[in-house]
Amino acid sequence: MYLAGMNAEEFRSHAHRLVDWMADYMTNVEKYPVKSQVNPGDIFQQIPESAPESSESMEQIFQDFEKIIMPGITHWQSPNYYAYFTANTSPPSILAEMLTSTIAAQCMKWETSPAAAELEERVMNWLRDAMGIPSNWVGVIQDTASTATLAAIVSARERSANYQINESGYEGYTNFRVYCSSQTHSSIEKGAKIAGIGRKNVVKVAVDESLAMQPEALEKAIQKDIAAGLKPLCVISATGTTGTTAMDPLSPIADICERYNIWLHVDAAYAGSAMLLPEYQHYLEGIEKADSYVFNPHKWLFTNFDCTAYFVKDQKALLRTFEILPEYLKTKTDGQVNNYCDWGIPLGRRFRALKLWFVLRSYGLEGIRKKLRHHIEITKWLEQQILDHNHYSLTAPRSLNLVCFHYVPRQGADKDLVNTINETLLHRINATGKAYLTHTKVDGWYTLRMVVAQTNVEQRHVEQTWELIQKLAPEISRELDTQTS
Repeated sequence: MYLAGMNAEEFRSHAHRLVDWMADYMTNVEKYPVKSQVNPGDIFQQIPESAPESSESMEQIFQDFEKIIMPGITHWQSPNYYAYFTANTSPPSILAEMLTSTIAAQCMKWETSPAAAELEERVMNWLRDAMGIPSNWVGVIQDTASTATLAAIVSARERSANYQINESGYEGYTNFRVYCSSQTHSSIEKGAKIAGIGRKNVVKVAVDESLAMQPEALEKAIQKDIAAGLKPLCVISATGTTGTTAMDPLSPIADICERYNIWLHVDAAYAGSAMLLPEYQHYLEGIEKADSYVFNPHKWLFTNFDCTAYFVKDQKALLRTFEILPEYLKTKTDGQVNNYCDWGIPLGRRFRALKLWFVLRSYGLEGIRKKLRHHIEITKWLEQQILDHNHYSLTAPRSLNLVCFHYVPRQGADKDLVNTINETLLHRINATGKAYLTHTKVDGWYTLRMVVAQTNVEQRHVEQTWELIQKLAPEISRELDTQTS
C-alpha cells in the first residue's frame, strides 16, 4: 500500500534515519548557536517561488532541511536558552508526539476516540490533585494559555449575562470591565478584544514594590466603576507575571471577587508547574474561591508545545458557554461522556493528553519535582552571584527560577547610559550564539531576564553564561565611554 508516494518499508527506512538524527540533535543541541543567526529573508529566498509539480525524493528534502531550515532555527531545547519562558520537551514527550502524529486522530468527541477523552480526564485529575486544586474542579487541555484565558473571559461574560449574549448579542450588555495588574500578559487585552468587551475596558491595577497587584487598588477600581454604572466582569490574578514572575496575592483578591460576584481567573501559565512542589503551593492559597485556573505543561513540565491545562470550578458554566450540537455531531453517548469540543473554542482537537501521560509516567511526580528544584537551586546560585557583584543588581525580586538584573558601570550612573549598555549587552550576548536572553523594563530600567528552566540545563551552562556576561558588559561600557569622551 502506498501513501503519498511512500510505502511502509520506505517509510520505515526514512523514519529510522530521522530518529537517529533526532537522538543526535538532542545530544548535540548545545553546540548550535542558540538564537538563529540568519538575516530577514535569508530562508525565504532559498525556497522556490512555486510548489514542485513532480515528486521529490526524501533524501533531497532532508538535505534541504539541514541546509536551509536548520540555520533559521532558534534552539529552544538548548540548555543555554534563557529567553522569554521555555517551551520544553523531553524524550518521552517526543515519543508520544510521534505516536500521536502516526495515529492522527481528531479527538473532538468521545466517540471519535474514546481513549483520548478518557485519558485527558484522568491526567487532568492527576495534575489537579498533585497541585492541591480542589477535587470538585474539572480540567481540560487547551492549546495555549491565551485560548484558556479567552475561554475564561467569555465564560464570565455569559454567566454575568445569563448566557444571553451567545443567543442574542450584546444589546444591553455593553458596560463590562475586566481587571488585571499592569504586569500581566497581553493575552488578557487580546481576549477582551476578541470577546467584544474592548481593550479600553481592561483596567490595569497598580502594583506594589514586588510588582504584584495591590488588592486595595483593585477594590477601589471596582467601586469606582460600579459608581459609574459599569459592570465588573472578570479579574485576572497572575501567579507569576510575564516580565518578572511577580505573584499576585490570590486570597485577598479572591475575597474581593466573592464580595462583588466577579469571575476570578488565575493565570499561572509559566509558574504553575512549580505548584507541583509542596513548598510553593502557598501561592495558590485561596484557589478554592476562584473560578478558573490555567498553566502550561508545555513551558516548564517537559511536555511538547502545545499543551495547556485549564481548570474550572463550574463545569456547567463552561459547557453552557461553548456547547453547540448540530445534527451531524450528535452521538448516542452524548450526556454520558466528556465531549471536549464543548469545553472550549475549537471543534477539532489533537490528542494532547498522550504526551502528558508519557511525561508524568516516565518521570513520575518525584522525578519532575527533582528537576524543578534543581532549576530553582541553579537560579539561586545565579542570584547570589549578582548580589555579590558590585556592578550588577537585581531589578525585581526573584520568586522562582527567573532572575531580572542589569549591569551598572558605576554608582549613580545615568539611567539612559545604563539602559543603553544593557540593551547593547543583550544583543551582543545573543549574537555570540552561546546564549539567548530577552529583556523587560522595570521602573524604566532596561532589564535582562534569565530563565533557568530548559529541561537539561545544568549549573555549568549558567556559569558559562554568567562569565560571558561579565566579560562583555565592561567592554561595552568602555566602548560607550570612548564614544562620548
